[in-house]
This record gives sequence, structure tokens and C-alpha cells, in this order.
Amino acid sequence: MTADLDTSRGLPVIFTNAGTSSFTQFLSLAAPDLLPGRRPLPPGTAAGLGVHATTIVALVCTGGVVMAGDRRATMGNLIGSRDIEKVHAADPYSLVGTAGTAGVAIEMIRLFQVELEHYEKIEGATLSMDGKANRLAAMIRNNLGAALQGLAVVPLYAGFDLAADDPDGAGRIFSYDVAGGLYEERAGYDAVGSGGLFAKSALKKRFRRGLGVDEAIRLSVEALYDAADDDTATGGPDLTRKIYPVVMTATAEGTRRLPEEEAATVAEAVVAARMENPGG
Repeated sequence: MTADLDTSRGLPVIFTNAGTSSFTQFLSLAAPDLLPGRRPLPPGTAAGLGVHATTIVALVCTGGVVMAGDRRATMGNLIGSRDIEKVHAADPYSLVGTAGTAGVAIEMIRLFQVELEHYEKIEGATLSMDGKANRLAAMIRNNLGAALQGLAVVPLYAGFDLAADDPDGAGRIFSYDVAGGLYEERAGYDAVGSGGLFAKSALKKRFRRGLGVDEAIRLSVEALYDAADDDTATGGPDLTRKIYPVVMTATAEGTRRLPEEEAATVAEAVVAARMENPGG
């Protein structure tokens, strides 16, 4: 039940007591109905009610990580959206991308962003990389009831670890399952979503330690192209509509989204190369 939020006689007590560093925990006390996993759903599956985001890839590179996502969302056998954005900055040094039910995923990303910002404001320090990954795992675990009814979200989380001894090896990637299981990817790359198997297979053949940022960006777009080649739910670069993958980096300088013109240049180069050699 939502806490008494009557403001006619000043701020409610819950806002004036010593707070918790977890915004999710605060919300569970103040307004639990606003949390994604706390809303009641009708019996049966709800998987067909929303659009589904598809493929995300992430790989480490010299000085950080690269994460990229295609732009297609599906609703059954239909294209629900051609230009959805699935990769976002979680905080100044980390990225989060999601596959699964798009509406729940977007809400979870926004809540995660507020969670990290709230912690920093309350504690006066940045949460550790492991702490951030664990906070996201808890959010996914809280969504388990909805996931069992078909509204699942499976994210990738990656970023630059400020506590790393070697800046060139500071990139880290974490994957999850629908129950909130947390796994750090030691191979240096990962992919999730309906096209994740094909994207990961492409990365497995081409990835190597010590990739530069530009090389990693090119490889991420190639992996998404390979996923789109074999998975109907993954959208390849749309040169006609000028819709290209969202590509972001996280390094010691912070997070950066590749500008549209740069993403276009990389995507068009990949398409041109595949015109000569379709198999890559």
C-alpha cells in the first residue's frame, strides 16, 4: 500500500527521516505500486501485449567497453518499431542495454539510472562496479512475477571500472537471467536477445584482446549485421530510412554515444563490405 503522501501539513515523515541509499528501497516504502514488478497482472500470459526489443552486443576494448544495439522491436510477426533505442548510459561510466518487453525495459533502465544517482547523492560517493551490477540484478529479480507471465527483461550491463589497477583492462561486462542471476563475462564479449546467439558466434570468431575503440565499434556493428542476417526480429542498418545501430562507449573519459553521422559511416562500410563478401 502506498504510504500516506498527504502534503497539506508539510512533507510526509517518510521524506524527512534518515534516508536509504537505495532509491528502489525507498520507493518500496513510499509508493510500491510504482515499481515495475509490483503491479498486479491478470491470469495467463501477457507476452503479446507489448513490443519486444531484440539484440544487444557488448565487448571490452583498450580503455573501456563498447555496447551496441539494433533498432527493431517486434510484436509477434509484426515490426512494432523500426527505431527503438535499447542502449543507454546508466551513469557517467557505465552502459545498460536491454532485450525483452520494451515498455518494462525502458522503465527499468530509468529506475536504474535514478538508483545510481540517488546513491551518489546520499553517500557522496560512486557505487562500485560490482555494487551497480548487483543493484540491477535485484531489480530484475523483483520483476520475476511479470517475467513468468511473459513480460521478461534481460539486460547487459557494462562499463569502465574506476577501481581497476590498469585502465586498459578496466572494461567489464555483466549478463543476467530472468530470475536476476548475475554473471560476469570473462571472455570479453557477450550478446543477448533473439539474435544474440548469432551475434555472439560472430564475436567469437573475430574478437581478440587489445582491440582499439574504433575496431571494437566496427566489430559490434558487424555482429549486429550477422544477427540480422539470420534472425528476423533483429533489424540491420536501414540505409533507405537512415536508421543505424545505437553504439555507445564507456571509457575513463565517460560514456559517449556515437554521433549519427559516425554510426552511418560505420554501418555503410559494413554493408558495402558484405556486398562483396556476404559471409563476412
